[in-house]
Amino acid sequence: MKHCCAILLCCAFSLMPVLGQEPALENEGPILSKEEAIAYTLENNLGIQVSENLREIDQNNADILNSGFLPTVTGLAGGSIDRQNTEGQLANGDTRTAENVETRRYNASLNMNYVLFDGLGRYYNYKAFQELSDQSELEVRQTIETTLLQLFSVYYEVARLEENTTNLQEALNISRNRLERARFQFEYGQNTGLDVLNAEVDVNTDSVNLLNARQLLRNTKRDLNLILNRDLSQTFRADTTVTFVPSLHMDEILEEAKTNNVRMMLAEKDILISEYDMKAARSGYLPTIGLSGSYGWNEFSNNNPLAFLLQNTTTGLNGGINLTWNLFDGGRTITNSRNAKINFENQELFKKQTELEVERDIQNSWGNYQNALFVLDVQQKNLQTNQDNFNRSRERYELGQISSIEFRQAQLNLLLAELARSQAKYNAKLAELQLLQVSGELLNVDF
Repeated sequence: MKHCCAILLCCAFSLMPVLGQEPALENEGPILSKEEAIAYTLENNLGIQVSENLREIDQNNADILNSGFLPTVTGLAGGSIDRQNTEGQLANGDTRTAENVETRRYNASLNMNYVLFDGLGRYYNYKAFQELSDQSELEVRQTIETTLLQLFSVYYEVARLEENTTNLQEALNISRNRLERARFQFEYGQNTGLDVLNAEVDVNTDSVNLLNARQLLRNTKRDLNLILNRDLSQTFRADTTVTFVPSLHMDEILEEAKTNNVRMMLAEKDILISEYDMKAARSGYLPTIGLSGSYGWNEFSNNNPLAFLLQNTTTGLNGGINLTWNLFDGGRTITNSRNAKINFENQELFKKQTELEVERDIQNSWGNYQNALFVLDVQQKNLQTNQDNFNRSRERYELGQISSIEFRQAQLNLLLAELARSQAKYNAKLAELQLLQVSGELLNVDF
């Protein structure tokens, strides 16, 4: 029986370097600070670039060139050549004919039209375009806030996984030391082969856990590089330091949200735009007054001997004023005015709904934040307790006062406490960032 046990142990020892050895971690690169991550994102993120391009389109639409306040100027030119056979009778009764009579006509003109008054329709449309331009600025800000939240959810996940791999590496080192101790004790007959096998199993388990954690860390770093819009294989380390914004108060956050929350500001812009649309629709009831002017050149020539006028050239200016009043357009203006008024009322309702949703989001975010801080405090105390317990258990294990199974349980309890504390720390920070976004202060704080 002893010989069989010894053979089994020899086989296990020979497999140990393979099963218990994890690949060396590649060079992880320099630390990517939070400020650098934000700068990369603002400069390179594709979603933000698309949003900024849309903002530029709205700015172009709000320009004076798209307002309708400027005149229109057109140039016209033309020419024609006719060849005909003609026959005419003179007063004395004689008949004359002309063959291949060629007539040439040329003209060119420069025309200008300007609307003096169109019922204020273009004025309100221009104001609506300006509000749309301002709204696009808010939409860019909304995109930036959403992208930064996405950035830090992945960034802090990288930081958490880095802490996890460090804790798992430490757990593996402890298990390896325990295996060496078990082997040494077995050689001197101080324990059974079962203790060695148990220690070997724990080493292999910790090695697999570490391998899985490192692979998950690599995948998450690629996710972060995707948000930063840079080489997916670029290596870096995250800053695991977390600081919280001091002195956050529920009442102050609610007040800040009324003026700074981007959804509230967008709702205000929607009301203004719909109000201008309503006024622009009413412009159809009023007349349109316009000015027109042109400068033209015309030339006429022919070689018909029967014609009185063989060549004529005219140039000159002309101008005029016109008034157009669409007394009835089939009810189109009435319908547009009614629909614009209904849309304005809907925007006011949407604003009230947005106010309620924002207040709800603030209360939910505040509750989540307070709960996350409480959980973090509990996990920190729990970690300290498990650290003390592990230190005492290691001392007693080295003195032979507890079994390897009891020591392993203390080790696992410490590892779970470290992982839970790390998770609670980043959950609390993300809850704080979500609260700041709802309040409209996300871009005004240090991360």
